Amino acid sequence: MLIVNGRVFGAPAGVTAIAIEGERILAVGSDREIHQRRRSEPQVIDARGGLVAPGFNDAHVHLHNGSRQLVNLDLGGESSVQAIVRRIAGFAQANPDREWICGRGWIYATFPGGYPNRSLLDRVVPDRPAAFESFDVHTTWINSAALARLGITRQTPDPPGGHIMRDEHGEPTGILKETAMELVDNALPALSVSDELDLLKRSMELAASYGLTSVQDASAPALPFSIVERLRGQGYPTLRVRLSRSMKPGRSIAEWEKQLREYEEEASAHRGNRWIAAGILKTFMDGVIETRTASMFAPYEGAPLDQPGAGQLQWDPGEFEAALQVADRRGWQVQVHAIGDRAIRCALDAFEAVARNNGPRGRRHRIEHIEAISPADLPRFGQLGVVASMQPYHADPSESQFESWAKQIGAARAAAGWPWGSIHRMGGRLAFGSDWPVVSIDPRLGLNMAVNRTTVKGQPAGGWIPSERLSMAEAIDAYTSGAAYAEFAENEKGQLRPGMLADITIFERDVLSIPGNQIMNAQVQTTIVGGNIVFRRGA
Repeated sequence: MLIVNGRVFGAPAGVTAIAIEGERILAVGSDREIHQRRRSEPQVIDARGGLVAPGFNDAHVHLHNGSRQLVNLDLGGESSVQAIVRRIAGFAQANPDREWICGRGWIYATFPGGYPNRSLLDRVVPDRPAAFESFDVHTTWINSAALARLGITRQTPDPPGGHIMRDEHGEPTGILKETAMELVDNALPALSVSDELDLLKRSMELAASYGLTSVQDASAPALPFSIVERLRGQGYPTLRVRLSRSMKPGRSIAEWEKQLREYEEEASAHRGNRWIAAGILKTFMDGVIETRTASMFAPYEGAPLDQPGAGQLQWDPGEFEAALQVADRRGWQVQVHAIGDRAIRCALDAFEAVARNNGPRGRRHRIEHIEAISPADLPRFGQLGVVASMQPYHADPSESQFESWAKQIGAARAAAGWPWGSIHRMGGRLAFGSDWPVVSIDPRLGLNMAVNRTTVKGQPAGGWIPSERLSMAEAIDAYTSGAAYAEFAENEKGQLRPGMLADITIFERDVLSIPGNQIMNAQVQTTIVGGNIVFRRGA
C-alpha cells in the first residue's frame, strides 16, 4: 500500500508519502521516492493534500459501557426537563418488551437543585424499573420500581464509597452516587455473548469512523479478555485494545496479592499481543465536582446538607500507598481517577513514596482527568514521570455544563481548571482521550478544546483560560505519541517512521494549516490499522 500526496505529521517539508508492507511502515519520503520503491502494483491512497497522522489512540474510554449504551436512550444534548421526560416516555413506549428502561446523558444543571427525582421518572415509566446515568457516569437516576427491585428503603445503608440520596423524611429520592450505582449494574439483565459481540463491533466501527486505531479501556465495568479474543477470532481487526483491571479499597494486603496473581494469570497470555494488551490497574481516588464527590482541600461553595464539606477520598491515603506499593513491586502500572486538588495530591504523594521505596523503574503511573489541581502540584508530573491522562472535551465551556461545574468550587478555583498547557510546559507528558460514553468519542472535539479552549461555536470569544491552549501539533501529539507512551507502546505506534505499525489516520484537510476553529470541518478520509483499511469515507 502507498499513501501519497499528503502532509505527513511530524515529518519535514517535502515528505508527502508513506509505503506500507504487511502491517508495518516500510518507508516515508516524497511521492517520487516512495513510488520508486514499488515492487509490484500496490494499492494507492491519494491523501489529496490532507494530513496523514499516526492513528489516534484514545487513552481513556469505557468500551464495555459505551457499547452497551448504543441500544439505550441517549439524552445528551437535551437541555429541558420537558424534553427529557418526553424522550423517555417515547423510548419506553417503543420498547414494551424491555425489562428495564435504561439510558444516559442527563446533566445536573437541567434540574432544579441539580438532581431529578424518582417521582418525575415514575410519571413516564410507572410499570417497570428505569435507570438513567448522568452524563459523567457518576450518578444514576432511578424510579420507584427500580428502588423496589433493588430493595432500597430508608433503612438501606450507603455502600462504602457511595451515597443514596434521601429527602427530608429519609426516603430515597431515586439518586444513587458513585459506588451506589453498582446496585443497578448488578441487577441489569445480562446480555448474551452474541449481543455483546455485535455491540462491540458497532463501537469499533464508530471509533474507526473518527480515525481511532487504538483505545485504552478504563474498566467500569471491566471488559472480559474472552470477548475481545472472540472478536479477533472472527477476523475483526479494526481496533487495538488495552484492558485495565480494577483496584479497590477494603482488601487486606494478602487478599490484594491474591487478586493480583489472578489478574497476572489472566494477562500473561497477552504479553506482547499487539491487539489485546493488559498490565494496568484502574482505581478511583474521588468522584466528580458536579456532585461534590471530588475531594478538595477547601469546602465547596455553600455546601448543602446532603454532602457537606469538601468531598471525600475513596481511599485512606495510607491504605492506598500500601496497595500501590504491592502492585508497583509486581510491575503493574496504575491509573488513578483524581479530579479534586486533594485527590490529585494524594495520588502524586503515593506515587512519589512508592518510587522511593521500590527503587528506580520505568513506571509511568497515570492520573486521569485532573480538573482542579493545586498550582504547587503542576510541575510534579514532569518531576515524577507521572502521565497526565486528560480528556479535553470535559472542559467544554458550554453554559449549561460549565456553570454546573464552576459554581461548586467558585470562580477562583474554576479559573485554573484543566491546566494541560501548564503541565506540558513544565515537562509533564500528556495523553489525551475522550472518556466515551461520557462524551463523544470523536477526537476532533478534544482537539478543538485543547487548541481553542472554546465550544465548537467559538464561545467564549478569545477562549476560556487561553493561557492553557496547546498548538494543534501538540494536541495531536497527545492523542498519538503521548497516548502510546502512556501504554508503553511508543516503539510500536504513535509515530510515522519505518518499522512502526501501519496505524494511520488520514484527514480530508491539512488540519495543521487551517485555522484551529475549523477542526470540526476536517473529516477523517481513511483509517488504517495494521496495513488494512478499516474505514474509508464514502465507501
